[in-house]
Amino acid sequence: MPELMRVRPCNSPRLDLTDIAAHLGLETIADTVVTGVALNTANVVPGDLYAALPGARVHGAMFADVAREAGAVAVLTDPAGAALVSGLPLLVVDNPRALLADLSRFIYGDPSTAFTTVGITGTQGKTTTTYLAAAALEHSRVAVIGTIGTRINGVSAESALTTPEAPQLQALFAVMREERIDVCAMEVSSHAMVQGRVDGFAFDVAVFLNLGRDHLDFHKDLEDYFQAKAALFTPGHARRAVINVDDEHGRRLVDQTDLPVTTFSTDGRAADWRAVNIRPHRLGTDLEVLGPEEIQFELSVPLAGVFNVSNALAVIAALADVGFPPRELAIGIANCPGVPGRMERVDVGQPFTAVIDYAHKPDAVAAVLRALRPVTAGRLIMVLGAGGDRDHGKRPLMGEVAAREADILIVTDDNPRTENPAAIRADVLAGTQHGAAVVLDIAGRRNAISQAVVMARAGDTVVVAGKGHERGQDIDGVIHPFDDRFVLIELIGVLS
Repeated sequence: MPELMRVRPCNSPRLDLTDIAAHLGLETIADTVVTGVALNTANVVPGDLYAALPGARVHGAMFADVAREAGAVAVLTDPAGAALVSGLPLLVVDNPRALLADLSRFIYGDPSTAFTTVGITGTQGKTTTTYLAAAALEHSRVAVIGTIGTRINGVSAESALTTPEAPQLQALFAVMREERIDVCAMEVSSHAMVQGRVDGFAFDVAVFLNLGRDHLDFHKDLEDYFQAKAALFTPGHARRAVINVDDEHGRRLVDQTDLPVTTFSTDGRAADWRAVNIRPHRLGTDLEVLGPEEIQFELSVPLAGVFNVSNALAVIAALADVGFPPRELAIGIANCPGVPGRMERVDVGQPFTAVIDYAHKPDAVAAVLRALRPVTAGRLIMVLGAGGDRDHGKRPLMGEVAAREADILIVTDDNPRTENPAAIRADVLAGTQHGAAVVLDIAGRRNAISQAVVMARAGDTVVVAGKGHERGQDIDGVIHPFDDRFVLIELIGVLS
């Protein structure tokens, strides 16, 4: 097991509780030294301030005794929580979540000012864009935070959320400061914006990739989802904006934001950075980049799909804005080794192409299939499922686009969670009725991948979509080991 990067700085902060109280506009007589902050009792270490926030089901203050046993020396909470805590000094405010991000930044000494921060948001492409940024900066010390995890100068650090909660995030920033990181490229989810995880500091550059239907189990509608994303592009959250004007929501954002804006386009729209002469091939895409002040150079993106050209162009536009030479960025992008679970090729010598991808939204499913169509001599075979306990409305839309763009569609199980897998498949299948694809309903993800491998002929492309980098399948609350990549490799070896 490779060694993980620490998630707290070696040199812990040391602040008197009186100074923290003063930062919040409070007073305290407790003589206590605070050396960190934690939101979850599982993350508490001795010396921490425990943030006991009200939750959807229970109040965090109910676990104050657990936090004290773990070493917490004080509690930040609201008046309702204060009534549940005894034996620890209290800092009581009306809305502790609203103050937590700024307080975490204060406790860790404003660590993100020590390096350049790039915040990347969009319905699809965030993870790939952070990896392309890391590749582009091949001669710099880079950190990446996102769906696949956190990496600090190439070493993984434990993290559970796409965008960590504010105390964990600021602690990671403090580690990056100690590791002398030059640039941190970070995915910023709409959940993170709504929940204030990235409050308290401003990104040097905020990047908007695109917006499509997603997370409507969390947001009341698409407009609410857009405005959550748009909040990143305000002076309190970022200093500059880089925006994709090929996306209609990007064009709205250009008019809505008050930040200085740099635009980019891959489909011929007027923009500061443009991709032209786009030439897709089996292993990726070659193109020409046109930039400000008559900048012009060739770029090779080693990932299939025009959407990955857009992701690469976003990286060049964002990093050029903060002073990195764009031609050098292009060289790094060309050397990108790939992104786990994102248009990832699985090649063990079989006569057909096999790809795994994280696509689990209608727009992403369409983008993957349209990217693979021009480089597929034979048939496009897709294995697709939808997650349980999430947005039901997107399921038939996923089935509709997959049945329209693929030649063979195998509808199967993704992460059913607490739902009936057959009911989820039925929702996806409901959208397939008017597509031209041959559609199969196969229970069990392994069975479905096996069928795709059996059916594949020379020149075909098999794409297994939905789980990407994930290594487990959530069935009724139990995570069962399941990695699409390893299953594909095994089945190709057995069945080919």
